[in-house]
Amino acid sequence: MEKCRISQACLGDTGFSYTLSLINGKYKMTILYTLMEFGVVRFNEMKKYIGEISYKTLSVTLKELESDQLVHREEYPQIPPKVEYSLTERGRSLIPILDMMCAWGDKHRLPSRRNTGESEA
Repeated sequence: MEKCRISQACLGDTGFSYTLSLINGKYKMTILYTLMEFGVVRFNEMKKYIGEISYKTLSVTLKELESDQLVHREEYPQIPPKVEYSLTERGRSLIPILDMMCAWGDKHRLPSRRNTGESEA
């Protein structure tokens, strides 16, 4: 069997490629992690938890996650409007993966220069 470089052509239509297509994006994992930690979250709460994300980017990313059926959007007919976000069952199925990524990061994190007292010259 011929070996090839790992690329989109090689990965093709694999489960790995599909999973990456769902969670790839600057804030998708952060949003999923926030919903995993806090459960049901309103839009402005999500913005506060994440911090540096713009309102537009948050809105677009939540719509993508909703379209991929990872996030549920519940809109309440009231004034002012109330919208809550939570993980769907499909989204909750990612929790073990997120937990493993957190554990891996805790175990394999390289010490930063700031933490070791070395100068950054």
